[in-house]
Amino acid sequence: MTCKERWLAALKRKPADRLPFWPKLSNAYSRAQLLPHRAMTVPALHAWIGSDPHVWIAAGIREKRTNTSLEIIRDTPQSTRTLFHTPAGTLTAASVFDEASQAWHPTEFPVKTAEDISRMILFYRDISVELDPEIMTAARRQYEEVGPGAVTASTIGESPFMHWLEFLAGIENGHFLLADCTDEVEELFDAMHRVLLRKATLLAAEHPADVFYMMENTSTTLLSPNQYRRYCFPFLCTYAEILSDAGRPMILHMCGHLKDLLPDLARVPAIAFEAFTSPPVGNTTLADGRKLCPHHALIGGTNAVLWTRPAAEIEATLQRDLDALPHHRGIVLSSAGVMPPLCPPETIKRIAEWVHRYPARFCE
Repeated sequence: MTCKERWLAALKRKPADRLPFWPKLSNAYSRAQLLPHRAMTVPALHAWIGSDPHVWIAAGIREKRTNTSLEIIRDTPQSTRTLFHTPAGTLTAASVFDEASQAWHPTEFPVKTAEDISRMILFYRDISVELDPEIMTAARRQYEEVGPGAVTASTIGESPFMHWLEFLAGIENGHFLLADCTDEVEELFDAMHRVLLRKATLLAAEHPADVFYMMENTSTTLLSPNQYRRYCFPFLCTYAEILSDAGRPMILHMCGHLKDLLPDLARVPAIAFEAFTSPPVGNTTLADGRKLCPHHALIGGTNAVLWTRPAAEIEATLQRDLDALPHHRGIVLSSAGVMPPLCPPETIKRIAEWVHRYPARFCE
């Protein structure tokens, strides 16, 4: 099978020639390695390892506004401010760039007070969404260039409650404001939901990607099961139904503690859960997921701590966890979260070869 065929078979919980293996490599990973791997691009590292990668394609969506605007100011090469201009006032967010992780991290959230919620509602109510013809053309070209060598993916966004906690209000203040100003925060969620509905509809109809992600980062360290049922579940079901009606698969990226959410996740009409993270970083094993979510593919099965251990220990853990499953349809082994730089490329290659040899059982 080609990489794409292998991935799509796993996502549909069908037999394949072997288990797919996707170590999630980033620029931060390669920068932390010794030569010659330090000089390799991420695609070159995947080819050397023998992995089954994703290739991410831009969504091709642009937002237009009439009475509000978004301004990004680069104060230094490592710091930015984002200004949300509205008729009722301007909100400010700030981020810094972390060299080691090669990622931006928020240091200031735009919603700080009850009054800021009303301003953010104005901002989201003013958004209209349309396709960007140039980016869509480039996305179709990239899809053709990738061909069968990888599964292609794009993202719709993040559900309102999770985006609220991660990027608009922060975890602590976000929960306080939700408790103190419930009606206002829920009105903001509705405004954000309207934008995501439009994005899901446009992408389902026009975008070439093989799969679409909601980048949820869900974890019961951030929200309770009751909050998930109220503020995440109904929104995600709507996006998944839009995509499903168009014959497009949706994957939920969830990299945290999921065990207490599995009964609810089993009812979300997504095709797969990605970054399914085992203990001690997560709290959910492949066996947990297969028992309670039998109709979903599971992408992950490991954790960052495991990947810092010797290769023989990683192999023994994978052997134990895979052998415990009733079958291996719908399983993609990955690093769950991004691959920790402490894991040398030689170890990842050895594990890839082990996965390739593993006698997967695709019949019950």
